[in-house]
Amino acid sequence: MRRRLIVTYVTLLAAVLVGLNVPLAVTIAGTVANRMFADRQGDTARFASLAEPALRTNQLGALGNQLRQHDQMFGIAAAVVTRDGRPVLASRSGIDLTEPRLREAVDAALSGQRADLAPRTWPWQGAPMVVAEPVGRGGEVTGAALTISPTGALNQAIWRSWALLVGVSVLVLLAGAAAAAPLANWMLRPVQQLDQAAHALAAGRFGDRALAGPGPPELQRLTGSFNTMADRVATLVERQRSFVSYASHQLRTPLATLRLWVENLAPSVTPAGRHDHRMVADEIERMGEMCDALLTYARAEATADDVADVDAAEVADARVAIWSQASGQAGITLVRAGERRAPVRAAPQALDQALDALLSNAVKFVGQGSQVVVLVDNLPGWVDIHVIDNGPGLPAGDLAQAAQPFWRSPGHQNVDGSGLGMTVAEALITASGGRLDLLPAQPHGLHARVRLPGPAAGS
Repeated sequence: MRRRLIVTYVTLLAAVLVGLNVPLAVTIAGTVANRMFADRQGDTARFASLAEPALRTNQLGALGNQLRQHDQMFGIAAAVVTRDGRPVLASRSGIDLTEPRLREAVDAALSGQRADLAPRTWPWQGAPMVVAEPVGRGGEVTGAALTISPTGALNQAIWRSWALLVGVSVLVLLAGAAAAAPLANWMLRPVQQLDQAAHALAAGRFGDRALAGPGPPELQRLTGSFNTMADRVATLVERQRSFVSYASHQLRTPLATLRLWVENLAPSVTPAGRHDHRMVADEIERMGEMCDALLTYARAEATADDVADVDAAEVADARVAIWSQASGQAGITLVRAGERRAPVRAAPQALDQALDALLSNAVKFVGQGSQVVVLVDNLPGWVDIHVIDNGPGLPAGDLAQAAQPFWRSPGHQNVDGSGLGMTVAEALITASGGRLDLLPAQPHGLHARVRLPGPAAGS
């Protein structure tokens, strides 16, 4: 963003300079040309005033000498023509009055017109400047005087003026570019602070704040508002975590006591009441598991600050080994496939507990005779851990709800569980900077994909 801001600022400055310098360059060229034209017009008018009596009395010698002296001193050719356009005097030989530009100027002068403005002159044009003045008295035109001036010096003067203009513009552009960097830093420093604080908040680091510092007043107010919002979010999250953790801890003790009382009642239960007794014991057991899951869920949301390099392949090997016996007893084939080394960044035990939740669900729900594959795949910057089964799977509408707390599939309401397994797994993976996706397997079944970031650079 800093680079784009500097480029935009310098581009706008360059556009402004071009917009100002182009008309200014045209004006400079016109001003220099008009200055020369006015000087040449004065000389031509003087020659025209001298030519009038010379043509009337036919005494042309003195005027011819002046034309030649002027040409020798300044290099400006001059000529005088009669009313019919015939040249009678010239400062040098070889002046071709039939050349279009000269003929046009002479015809205009013979018609009584005087040139008031210099013709448009550009420094890359080498054509001479032609000025013609009518000769006559009392409104009667008896001839014309003209001067033919080389424009080499004029073109050099225009080039020098343009070079000075370009040089000043380049200096202004360099000064603007030099000022753009600190200006961009001043403007973007609060934005960078907000960006870092927002990323920290998104990653679960609720103690980080945007530092107040120099910058535009609007961004300083935004920084203060963001910090206030972050404080409130952190307070609310901490209260939520504390409540869940405290409530779960407090419930475990009475549940354990209640379970003990129910088990102590077992010898006194009549055969007719043993089924109800067993249901009460199982429900107490399920409530205990729910308390444990709630504690795990509360801890999972607080693990973002504590990440380290973990070998996902090694974790997958360990969890497959642990769950092999349970899957075998359920008549399920558990297979480990893919990479044998896959370092990732994750919170301690996050991947272990997430795989436990996914494999537990697979053992419960895929059905006897099914297969569950745990596949580890290395990707650029990421590692994917897949848990794929060929069981009945879930309908497309249920996949998006499976990670919601306490959600149970309508077809599995009678299966033991707290309804928090997928929720805990997603919380653990998200807290580690990854994501958990539930996808349909082909041709049928469930495909749970855990994606975790690769190891930190240099690790």
